[in-house]
Amino acid sequence: MPSVFVQGKPVDAYPPLAPEARRGSVRRITEVGEEVLHKPCRDITEFGPDLAALIDDMFLTMYVAEGAGLAANQVGVDLRLFVYDCPDDDGVRHVGHIVNPVLEALDPTGRRLLDDNEGCLSVPGAIMELPRPDLAVVRGLDKDGEPVVVEGTGYFARCLAHETDHVNGHVYLDRLSKRQRRDALRQVEEHRDEVYARRAANIEALNS
Repeated sequence: MPSVFVQGKPVDAYPPLAPEARRGSVRRITEVGEEVLHKPCRDITEFGPDLAALIDDMFLTMYVAEGAGLAANQVGVDLRLFVYDCPDDDGVRHVGHIVNPVLEALDPTGRRLLDDNEGCLSVPGAIMELPRPDLAVVRGLDKDGEPVVVEGTGYFARCLAHETDHVNGHVYLDRLSKRQRRDALRQVEEHRDEVYARRAANIEALNS
């Protein structure tokens, strides 16, 4: 079994950070409550240098924030796009981006839900347990407009579902009960400062 998949395809070797990040600039990450996170994003219809630059910025921003995935509306851009660098439960690394992602509906009879902890870069400092299917298949396009299909299991399936939720205007708090949501927002109040301090330290280390 290959240890790294890029854009859904196995590769022999890959650097610790996606090459896109070396070309990118760090952007501000939006936080739960901001309008751009709570409405469906627009389909991408133009492919070219602006889209490629946005992907570069998103990769670097994701790494600085120590995330496994990042959607465009998390950097304030209401476009259907996300990037990811995420392991599955077998330790296989998955790296890539998906334009106009669509999460395939799974056959309920073959679907298994996994309860596991979930966080979000736009809900800084909160970790909540949330059931997600153990398999996800996302179809979309790459930055050049070519079709791409990415399949994930375990933690990577959770990532794919989470990021597709983002482009549809949902944060993971929307899937929690009111009590759980209050608990998550309480965690944000308690831990936001340390999360932002860590991100600032990562940016400083990047620039040193």
